Amino acid sequence: MAEGGRTAAVMAAIRGRIAARGLAPGEKLPSIRGLAAAMGVSPSTVVEAYERLAAEGAVRSRPGAGFYAAAAAPLTLAETVPRPDRAVDPLWVSRQSLDGEPGIPKPGCGWLPPAWMPVTALRRAARGLARAEDAVLTDYGATRGPLPLRRLLARQCAGEGLAVGPDQVLLTGSGTQAIDLICRLLVRPGDTVLVDDPCYFNFQALLRAHGANVVGVPYTEAGPDPERFAEAAAAHRPRLYVTNSALHNPTGATLSPAVAHRLLNGAAAHDVTIVEDDIFAAFEPEPSPRLAALDGLARVIRIGSFSKTLSASIRCGYVVAKAEWIEALIDLQVATSFGGVSPVAAEMVAGVLGDGQYRKHLDGLRRRLDRARREAAERLAPLGIRPWLMPRGGFYLWCSLPDGRNAADVARAALREGVVLAPGDVFSVSRTAGHRMRFNVAQMGDARVLPVLERALAAPAA
Repeated sequence: MAEGGRTAAVMAAIRGRIAARGLAPGEKLPSIRGLAAAMGVSPSTVVEAYERLAAEGAVRSRPGAGFYAAAAAPLTLAETVPRPDRAVDPLWVSRQSLDGEPGIPKPGCGWLPPAWMPVTALRRAARGLARAEDAVLTDYGATRGPLPLRRLLARQCAGEGLAVGPDQVLLTGSGTQAIDLICRLLVRPGDTVLVDDPCYFNFQALLRAHGANVVGVPYTEAGPDPERFAEAAAAHRPRLYVTNSALHNPTGATLSPAVAHRLLNGAAAHDVTIVEDDIFAAFEPEPSPRLAALDGLARVIRIGSFSKTLSASIRCGYVVAKAEWIEALIDLQVATSFGGVSPVAAEMVAGVLGDGQYRKHLDGLRRRLDRARREAAERLAPLGIRPWLMPRGGFYLWCSLPDGRNAADVARAALREGVVLAPGDVFSVSRTAGHRMRFNVAQMGDARVLPVLERALAAPAA
């Protein structure tokens, strides 16, 4: 048996004795030499096992006196499983997706399966950390984030006609943190913020956490309805408008040039700052209009992250904005997080983005998603579930359910069978999408999904 296996065996033996009450809380563990002889391992193996058990809290070390069993922590089942009975609100899908048991189907979640991600490149970048300077592994992050990654993002902006320097790029702990910082800077409790209706549900949750009055603008196949946007801006005098660019979440729609120009004119007329979330840009076959590029960052703030195409585990987002806003956001990030993005996360992201295989990964991912969207639509059609439109890219289908079925009831019924769905009203400020559902086509491959969905559609309303 390898050394690591012998250490694990010793740890398992001690854990078993503690669980079986063979070692009571506070009782001294067997002597190192005695246990080594009994288990046929070296004393150093037992020492390592005891030290690891102490690190995880299963035992306690008393200098000069040995190791002792610790009191077992109580297990509270309510803290380890999701609550299927919670209200179906903008946090419902997040809670069910994040807290669900490993391996359960999650066609309602907002990320790709691990097998679709560039795991080989991530492992290569992780190995590269072993050669990084010690400060990368130990120190706080610089307030703006590492310069190489900011330069890379600035070059990407230049490629679409948005001229910015690295000092106009701020790295953050995530895309969500980027919006949070912007809200801290520009929104006060009671201020109105416009969002699309439907929109990404966490926009609503975060804005309400800041005490904002959230108002929806109807979203069309060409983008937000510009007339309704102007009406809402005139009536509510909003501080911000928060939207997705590229491929809209949840609809998959693309902003048209005409709507983009009318939207910017309306924002200028009513002094509205636009936050453009560019997180789905890499999934587009060809670039669509970007508000930040058309506006030149006069009143548009771009945000993004790498959670959809690279890793949701390595948290790294960014803000691109005019210089005075970046300076204010830096102060807020220091005040709330002390320092910038994790140097380890930024180093790994930069390593993968600079890997020659990453572009090939994206090309393959787009082709794979094209097939998955067609296949998902074909599989849903016999159930009477129809896409609102067929997106140009990405992994979402925004669908209508048959016979006016209520999506929240269907989602609850599916959850009882261990399948997480995304009902339409969690995306809708006006709660007018009760008959719609968002499907993640990359998460539809599990054979359990369609049978559970079929039974959920047939189940009586709760």
